[in-house]
Amino acid sequence: MDQPVQVIVAGHLVVAAGRREAYLAGCVAVVEQARTAPGCLDFSLTADLLDPTRINILERWESRAEVEAFRGSGTGDEQAADIVSASVAEYDVAAVRSLTG
Repeated sequence: MDQPVQVIVAGHLVVAAGRREAYLAGCVAVVEQARTAPGCLDFSLTADLLDPTRINILERWESRAEVEAFRGSGTGDEQAADIVSASVAEYDVAAVRSLTG
């Protein structure tokens, strides 16, 4: 029997100038919901340290089924209007090695 493959979702959004903080504030409930969702190992949306229009995305899930179960209809219309571009991908992870003791 195959073990479920962990999934990482990673990338970034570019939002309209001056809208990053409002965009992130609008994501608080989504982050809270994700972090309590079955199979969520980590879920983070963060302001980039160098680019004032960039939001970094990192999600870790126990399996593809749990990612799919969490996904809703996507970004709301107001937030979607703030997105200038996006580069986000899903990665299936075959092995994990801890870098901490």
